[in-house]
Amino acid sequence: MSPAFNPRSDTNDYVLVEKFCLDKYRFSHGDVVVFSSPSNHKEKHIKRIIGLPGDWIGTPNLDDVLKVPEGHFWVEGDNSVSSLDSRSFGPIPLGLIRGRVTHVVWPPQRMGRVERETNQRPLSSLQDRPEFY
Repeated sequence: MSPAFNPRSDTNDYVLVEKFCLDKYRFSHGDVVVFSSPSNHKEKHIKRIIGLPGDWIGTPNLDDVLKVPEGHFWVEGDNSVSSLDSRSFGPIPLGLIRGRVTHVVWPPQRMGRVERETNQRPLSSLQDRPEFY
């Protein structure tokens, strides 16, 4: 697990990844997912889903609001200062998602369920916002 996912963790964490969610891409805001890097498919990242297809996302780095396209997710690391995420490479295609992280299984002192958190930063989910972009 990357420190950008969780500032209290390190890269030696082992996690349990549930793949049944891939059947119909059943994900929610706040889910932690493993996905292949958009630029190098051999590289895997772990980030939190901030935006689902159709959501409007405020991007503080870009000073803009954008709509997550169909077939994509907006993901961000919990440690926004050092995270390489959708703010860097844009929305990620659903096809790059490899599963949902459910538990940390190693090291023993960090063992436990990975909680879904939706209060990472304000999300603009205005499904009926007029299309003017």
